[in-house]
Order: sequence, then structure tokens, then C-alpha cells
Amino acid sequence: MSDKLRVYIVAGEPSGDLLASRLMKSLIKKTNGNVEFFGVGGETMQELGFKSLFDSSELAVMGLMEVIPSIPKILGRIHQTVNDIVEKKADVLITVDSWSFSARINKGLKSLKKDIPQIHYVAPQVWAWKKRRAKTCGKYIDMLMTLLPFEEKYFTPHGLKTKFVGHPVVESGAKSGDRIKFRKQFNLSENDKVLCVLPGSRKSEIKFLLPVFKKTVDILAKKYPDMKIFVPSVETVEKVVKEHVKSWALPTTVVVGQDNRYDVFAGADVALAASGTVALELAMAKIPYTIAYKLNSLSAFIAKLIIKGKYANLVNILANREIVKEYLLDKCNPDLLSKEVIELLENKEYATKEVEDAIKSLECLGMNQEELPSDKAADVVLSFIKRK
Repeated sequence: MSDKLRVYIVAGEPSGDLLASRLMKSLIKKTNGNVEFFGVGGETMQELGFKSLFDSSELAVMGLMEVIPSIPKILGRIHQTVNDIVEKKADVLITVDSWSFSARINKGLKSLKKDIPQIHYVAPQVWAWKKRRAKTCGKYIDMLMTLLPFEEKYFTPHGLKTKFVGHPVVESGAKSGDRIKFRKQFNLSENDKVLCVLPGSRKSEIKFLLPVFKKTVDILAKKYPDMKIFVPSVETVEKVVKEHVKSWALPTTVVVGQDNRYDVFAGADVALAASGTVALELAMAKIPYTIAYKLNSLSAFIAKLIIKGKYANLVNILANREIVKEYLLDKCNPDLLSKEVIELLENKEYATKEVEDAIKSLECLGMNQEELPSDKAADVVLSFIKRK
């Protein structure tokens, strides 16, 4: 058998796939290529030659009513993955985000007592909901790498080794878009108003958000009949998004790929986005934006009962105040969203303050530091398994 480090990675969603791909690059660099990867991942990991055990998009499901029909398949995938970890004789298991799925993988592997170190990357948001998870995490994993500086204190009291490594958004390239190139490519003048719409990367997200965004665009079209819409998307939902936007009241272009995505950020005047990591990217890109999120009525009811945090957007959470307006669940409606977009377009002082305050709130995530979060994460992995 090869003496290469055998790393098994499980990343079940697009955000985790991107995070894992950066960790892979850093591990390759720090081991001089003396590493091989196995597991479950998406398109960004696969661009590095990673072969996924199965299509990771099967795991990108949100909301109670969306998860229930998928339970038999997901349970089957858990069993398949655990068996594959053992078969591949992994030196370490790294699960990335998606704690509900990852925990079951870790629990299943622990039960086999194979003495394979188990590391989880991205802490469950115990500070927002399900605080008991902080205690149970240590039963299933050996090391936790967190993205946020305040998360360590929730897990170390329960004996779990925890290390803050920084948020990957600071190395995303979100602020590297080319406005001039974008505007020239699509024959846009500086006077043309451009709205960037980001409905999410999960099918369950876009199912609920796209209809709301369509109605929002209907309202905006009355005030800005010449406005152009651009929708950065990912391959897994690209076809669905393209089909949906055909009926929108304003010309809408769907783009795929990180470079195109960041060029849209640079070239747009304002953005309307699903709540998630993209909100941090928009802040880095210095584009004024607002966020929205919607679930089916039952999932929304349960979410209201169990989620305790005041905010959903990390920009607001880090600042402990609402810098960026949030329109979630009941407040996610076209009238409120269109009103906020208009305010950001028309009130330059208001928009500029949002952008400046949002950037300040990101400083604690590792911006402007010499070592990248992915390199810190790779150091933690190698040190923990005594390969450094």
C-alpha cells in the first residue's frame, strides 16, 4: 500500500465542497503532494481529480418536509459511506459542515472502533439553536475546526478539542471581480442599473425563493423598466433557475462559475440574496445587499420555535446589530424586498454606510492576515494526526 496520507473527506453541500477543495489544495502543498483523497464531494473538489462516492447533491436538502421523503436514501448513503471509509483504510476522516449528515457518518464510524481520527470542519451553530449539540459533538468526533472566533467556548467545556481557523470567505476572491470587464461583456453602460439575484444553491431553497424574487422583480420593473438582472448559479441547479427566470419581467441572465460570479458582484449596483455564506462574499465585494429566506409553513413554524439567535446573517451576528436588513420567513415578501432594493439604489448614503459597516464586521474572520484559513486548517489536521 502507498505511504501517502489517505484523507477521506465528506462534503455534502456546495459551500462545504468549496471549503473542502481549499483544504485539499493546502494539504497537497504542505505534504508535497504526498496525499490522496477519497469520499463524497462536489464539482469544485472534482476539479482537483477527486472522485465522489456518489452525487453529493443528494444531501443538499433543507426543511423538515423536504428531508422526510429523502430519509431512506440518506440512511443508505450513510451506511455506504462508513463502509467505504473502512474499505479505503483512511488515515483520517474529515467531515465538512452539514452536521446532521456528518454526525451520523461519525457516529457510525465510531461504533466500529477502527481508531481512525475524526475531524469536523465548521461547527454546528449551537449559539443559534440546539445548544445540546455542543455536548454531543465530542461523542462522535475527536477534533473540531471552527470558522468563527466565538465558537470555541461552546465546545471546549465539554472536553472537545476545538480550534478556530478562520472563515474561508476571506480567501474566496469575492472582491476580485472586474466591473469594467463585466459591463463591457454585456454591453452595459455605467448608467444601467444591475441587480444581482442569488436564490441559493439547494433545490429546496430556490423552490421557495425564486417565486418571491420573481414577484419582487415584477415590482422593480415598474420603477426601473431598463434594469438588468444577473443570477450567479451553480451547475446543480442551473437548469431549474434558467427555466424559472424565462418568465421574469426584466431581462435576466444566469451565469455559472466563480470568476463570472465575482464579476457580477463587481458589476452590479445592488444584490438580493438567500441567507448564507454568499452574504459574506457580498460584503467582501462591497456591494449593498439584503437577504431573504423562506421555508414551507411547517418548517418555518418549527424554525421559529428552535432558533434563538437574533440574526441570520453572519455580518449582523458578528456586529451584534442589524447592518444588513434581513427578510426571513413571514417577512420574506416582494413588497418589503423591493422597497429595500429601491432604498439601496436611491439612498447612496444609506448604501455606503451598510457596505462600510459590513466590511468592518468581517475583520475578526481572518481578513488581512498572513496565513489563510485553509492553511491553518491543514496545519491543524496534520498536527492532530502527527504528520507535521
